[in-house]
Amino acid sequence: MLRYSVTGPGADQPPTGIFIINPISGQLSVTKPLDREHISNFHLRAHAVDLNGNQVENPIDIVINVIDQNDNRPEFTHTTFNGSVPEGSKPGSFVMTVTAVDKDDPKTANGMLRYKILSQNPQSPSSNMFTINNRTGDIITVAAGLDREVCKVTQYTLIIQATDMEGTPTYGLSNTATTVIRISDINDNPPEFTTDAFFGEVHENRVNVIVSNLTVTDKDQPHTPSWSAVYRIIDGDSTGRFSVPTDPSTNEGLLTVVKPIDFELTRTFTLTVEAENEVSLVQGIPPHRQSTATVSIQILDTNESPEFSPNPKSIKLEEGLPAGSLLTTFTAQEPDHFKYQIVRYSKLYDPANWLEIDPVSGRISTIAVLDRESPYVKNNQYNRTIMDESSVPPASGTGTLQIYLLDINDNAPHVLPSEVEMCERPDRTGINITANDPDLNPNAGPFAFELAGRPSDVRRNWTLSRLNGEYAQLQLRIGFLTSGFYEIPVMITDSGNLPMSNTSHLRVKVCQCDHHGDCVDMERIIAAGLGTGAIIAILICIIILLVLVLLFVMWMKRRDKERQAKQLLIDPEDDVRDNILKYDEEGGGEEDQDYDLSQLQQPDALDPDCVKVGIRRLDERPLHFDHQYPVRSAAPHPGDIGDFIHEGLKAADNDPTAPPYDSLLVFDYEGSGSTAGSLSSLHSSSSCGDQDYDYLGDWGPRFRKLADLYGGGED
Repeated sequence: MLRYSVTGPGADQPPTGIFIINPISGQLSVTKPLDREHISNFHLRAHAVDLNGNQVENPIDIVINVIDQNDNRPEFTHTTFNGSVPEGSKPGSFVMTVTAVDKDDPKTANGMLRYKILSQNPQSPSSNMFTINNRTGDIITVAAGLDREVCKVTQYTLIIQATDMEGTPTYGLSNTATTVIRISDINDNPPEFTTDAFFGEVHENRVNVIVSNLTVTDKDQPHTPSWSAVYRIIDGDSTGRFSVPTDPSTNEGLLTVVKPIDFELTRTFTLTVEAENEVSLVQGIPPHRQSTATVSIQILDTNESPEFSPNPKSIKLEEGLPAGSLLTTFTAQEPDHFKYQIVRYSKLYDPANWLEIDPVSGRISTIAVLDRESPYVKNNQYNRTIMDESSVPPASGTGTLQIYLLDINDNAPHVLPSEVEMCERPDRTGINITANDPDLNPNAGPFAFELAGRPSDVRRNWTLSRLNGEYAQLQLRIGFLTSGFYEIPVMITDSGNLPMSNTSHLRVKVCQCDHHGDCVDMERIIAAGLGTGAIIAILICIIILLVLVLLFVMWMKRRDKERQAKQLLIDPEDDVRDNILKYDEEGGGEEDQDYDLSQLQQPDALDPDCVKVGIRRLDERPLHFDHQYPVRSAAPHPGDIGDFIHEGLKAADNDPTAPPYDSLLVFDYEGSGSTAGSLSSLHSSSSCGDQDYDYLGDWGPRFRKLADLYGGGED
């Protein structure tokens, strides 16, 4: 007899328990509903064994295919689809594609979808402006008339349906989605001027002034390239004096003057302006006649200021002209030819105050000597500004006179540098000097250098040799010269036509030098700005500072000695700064806080002869009461502990610095409630009898040591 079983996914592997087999008959059954969209097929393996579990036949493979059922609706990939189509598109123009999916088997009718348009909104100019490919979902136009400006329709909304079972409405499942198709604008409307003629006026010589606003209309979508206008002057402005930029917010043309206009030359302008869009019109739409307009501009006269010509005016002349010399005539012309004007001239800018101008004729003459070396002359050129002013109505203008000054030999050379240093025992190399001449070549170098004849010791101590046309070398003739300052007169002559000579003094500082050849004496410090008085003041300040430091050190030492002497006068026992005051135990727990301090006082009934350590301190507050507890005998042999406590009691009584109530030093009875009796061996009871300590041995191992010390009688 055989036994059957199956293995594999769906049987003994996840998902388990879907298929079972009858072990005797071999009938294979399914136990749960199958979902093809989850698992489309199962691969099982069947086994046959005998009763002993031995395989009687090779396993066989079982493939179970799940047959699809139409249990899933189509689903669109988007809830809303967005698309666009240009206006004016011809029928058959592609617009967009919508897509839906079905989880059922696409090879069967369960997964085969068909599309159709359920509705269109708005239904203008036709209710069927679009159609859809029922298989692919492509939407195309089927009618003409997509015009944003005529139909006033900017977008269409379509409801699309997708149905499986190849679109059979009886058996198929359906779903819908929304499609929004925007009609995009194209440039099918040219800009049109609101009128054929525009007018404007502007004053002469004005620039960047708006003469007229040119307005247009455009039916295309605002603020798009199909709507934005571009203006162009096609006639009447050959010199380019006008431009027409566009106002981006209003789309108006702003006719603007960009170059000055002279009323005396041109009084009117007639311009032809054309308006276009930023993008070209679509093919087939001709330009409108209203896309051009005429602009008439009237130029208004103004009182113009007189104009110098040329401006600036340049002249050349030699420096050194005497005062009263005529330089030139600088006049201005009145632009208003049809008006008689009287022009007057005056100086506006003359920094050196060298010139004057005739207010009527404009003749310019000197009132001082012109000097090319003046700080007011830059690059050999002196600039002066002249102002002219016309009569009624007043108007003024300016002109610049540029005077180029030619150099003459009017400055003598000077020695450079004016001060040098030299060692007392100089080496063979001397000091090189040169000359400074404000004039230009050839009125400057080459120069001739010579030592003056007086005083006589100059040539006796110094020599001056020419190196070249610009430099000479000064050397010490003798081997040693005392430190100090020496004035060496040097005569220098330039090379100008009619040469000029000058004797200038070279200040030579002779000093002691180190091995590097640098001055090391105190005179260098003096030359740096520190005189003898300053050096003395610095030394005095240093001495005062040292004295103050010494006094401070002595004061600190004296203070330390006084502090040590005070410490010797203090009794070490009275000095509590370094003493540790030890207080006894803190006490018991919470249950031991309710006690009567009066029980710790020495009762008056005690025999004074029996109490050695029970003497009350003089500063102790006395308490008088009757004790109700029995009297215990004191220990006969208190030993070393009793003597130690007795001595401490005496020290505390005689201590004047101890606080009166710092601690309780009186040993007294514990009270009548103690079952163990008194533990004191210091004669604290009223009897002088001996005490028995043998009972301490019954208290455990911790008290055994006390029992050995005090118990046992004589032992």
